[in-house]
Amino acid sequence: MYIHKSVLLNEAIESLHIKEDGIYVDATTGGGGHSKEILKRLTTGHLYCFDQDDYAYTRSKEVLDEVGNNYTFIKSNFVNLKEELNKLGVTHIDGILYDLGVSSFQFDIPERGFSYNYDAPLDMRMNQNQELTAEKIVNEWSYDDLVRIFYRYGEDNFSKQIARKIEEVRKTQPIHTTFELVDVIKSALPAKVLRAKGHPAKQIFQALRIAVNDELRVFEVSITDALEMLNKDGIAVVITFHSLEDRICKTVFKEASTVEVPKGLPLANIPDAPFELLYKKPLTASEEELEYNNRAHSAKLRAIRKR
Repeated sequence: MYIHKSVLLNEAIESLHIKEDGIYVDATTGGGGHSKEILKRLTTGHLYCFDQDDYAYTRSKEVLDEVGNNYTFIKSNFVNLKEELNKLGVTHIDGILYDLGVSSFQFDIPERGFSYNYDAPLDMRMNQNQELTAEKIVNEWSYDDLVRIFYRYGEDNFSKQIARKIEEVRKTQPIHTTFELVDVIKSALPAKVLRAKGHPAKQIFQALRIAVNDELRVFEVSITDALEMLNKDGIAVVITFHSLEDRICKTVFKEASTVEVPKGLPLANIPDAPFELLYKKPLTASEEELEYNNRAHSAKLRAIRKR
């Protein structure tokens, strides 16, 4: 049975400094854990929940209906944040939360194909209506394209060997399932790597998931739009789970909270940056949370406020 455990829940909610009459967005609703806590704190305010996943819509609606009805679920990728909110007459918001990566249920429901721990079709789509799947990438993309995404999104040192082995195997028969892909990956790796700590397919599965869902591009577009929509004192909170997401967040936040000073300008005349960081270093999970929520180990929380 799927059990949802929101990561860095208390830290995220505290960072948002929720106003009871504010307009808030959960860009990655998932199982509704963070949304539920935001909704609890609103009276005359409103929450807009984004998720493109059918299961997320059904599950989170059950959770949120127990709390109140002052929310709107928008079944769309958060890259469409600005467009979808504008359609509803919303041009400014008081806070937004991103809990990036894969939702717990997407990992835990085998047939979604996100996990190398279950034998299932190679799917990995967050939007189950889109055509591109991990199976299509593995069986149809060129050797060069496979190497590119394995290096760029998985940061795997054996990207070429794995891509070459995939190319070799699929000439004989298609690679349909997660376990079939795991076997191919293992056959491409030296024994010392297979004996090393961690699952040998972890980085390749991450790379495929990011490629299938275009995760990095859509996040950069979305967070940039979100910062533009924030009201004065509005806050954006982002929880990331790997270095690629975190690097984008760190860069966007740094640019927004830094003023480029022209040479020769007197220090007294330097204007404030339009945003300020809430934390100099990202927040990470407490020892207590790490004991019961294994997925919190790699999580980092960054937050920024509009001046």
